[in-house]
Amino acid sequence: EERLVESGGALVQPGESLRLSCAASGFTVNNTMMRWERRAPGKGFEWVGTIYRYGTTDYANFVAGRFTISRDVAKNTLYLQLNSLKTEDTALYNCAKGNLRGQGTQVTVSS
Repeated sequence: EERLVESGGALVQPGESLRLSCAASGFTVNNTMMRWERRAPGKGFEWVGTIYRYGTTDYANFVAGRFTISRDVAKNTLYLQLNSLKTEDTALYNCAKGNLRGQGTQVTVSS
């Protein structure tokens, strides 16, 4: 059974950083296209970024160089490094592969 489990979310202040993890099971993250999405309170899913099969990445405009997607094949885990966080980054963050999503991890940015 394929499964995704996110972790690493927390309450942080504006300007701080976090690293989110997405542990995959039932498939390998190597050579697999995966993405990060987020959902702010009262809003729908918003695409954050994608890592493609061969490791190239693409990000939403609002990321503006602040976030980085990476993967560790040995740990079969996808990561999302969040830097220079803003209050508007507050959301539930999910990793996804196709129609498969994890339960999400909450990031709250507040002073």
